Amino acid sequence: MPPDDSSARPLLETVGLKKYFKAGGGMLHAVDDVSLSVREGETLGIVGESGCGKSTLGRVVLRLIDSSGGEVLYRGENILTYSGRRMKDIRREMQIIFQDPFSSLDPRMTVFDTISEPLVVNGCGGGKAALAERILTLMNTVGLAESYINTYPHEMDGGRRQRVGIARALALNPKFIVCDEPVSALDVSIQAQILNLLMDLQEKFGLSYMFITHDLSVVKHISTEIAVMYLGQCVERAPSEELFKNPLHPYTKALLAAIPVPKLVQRKRSVIRGEVSDPIDPPLGCRFSPRCDFSKEGCVGENIPLAGGTHAVACRLYT
Repeated sequence: MPPDDSSARPLLETVGLKKYFKAGGGMLHAVDDVSLSVREGETLGIVGESGCGKSTLGRVVLRLIDSSGGEVLYRGENILTYSGRRMKDIRREMQIIFQDPFSSLDPRMTVFDTISEPLVVNGCGGGKAALAERILTLMNTVGLAESYINTYPHEMDGGRRQRVGIARALALNPKFIVCDEPVSALDVSIQAQILNLLMDLQEKFGLSYMFITHDLSVVKHISTEIAVMYLGQCVERAPSEELFKNPLHPYTKALLAAIPVPKLVQRKRSVIRGEVSDPIDPPLGCRFSPRCDFSKEGCVGENIPLAGGTHAVACRLYT
């Protein structure tokens, strides 16, 4: 009998995942052949500039929007083939924290109503006393005072509203959470609080995160592994510490060079020239090549696969 390798298998994995949208001039390639994995208890950071497809990737993974191809494997099974009823059950284990804590909360619902909604919808709230006790426990878990239980979103600041969103995501005891830029709309001091809260929750409950952000300094603080996206494709993937010490792709180097430093030090700057290429029916080859100082003949004409093992890169300079 072969040994059980389930512990070595990723909790969630995408295989050649694609999402195209119909546009005036053809098909917009928002997510194009992305293969990534997230292991239990770890965080995969997804970084890239606005419009690179990172938020679309998170929503396709959760089946909030349909994919155009590929697979999403959760515990080894392709959830893109699940029926609506089966998908409803699996969504208890897969949740999302949205970017804007104000627009993601119903302004007509109190904190109690917002956090209790997923419990009531899934029929696991119990009686009134049990439901109230569960809500208070969740509020305490995310650092929200009990006095806010009957408060509406407009009566709270951004940090507290985001804590409500986190409590709602935790209500059904999920295993995997997509964090879609959960701190980008918050003040810097509040960002640190929310990041530390997410890390504490991960350690306490064994959560796995897909953490989406455009801020590399934020993703370094929380991620186990980082994937860099450009125009719908993953161009580099590596452990967090390795990516910051030894970036390979010219786009990654430019992103790291753009991080502000608190000291007046001389460092080599990497400037990205030109404009982002048209994502509608892009030609084969490296989509960063029109803006790359190292572009050569082999960078166009055929797609460049992500290769290299633990530290993988899609670039002709290394393949």
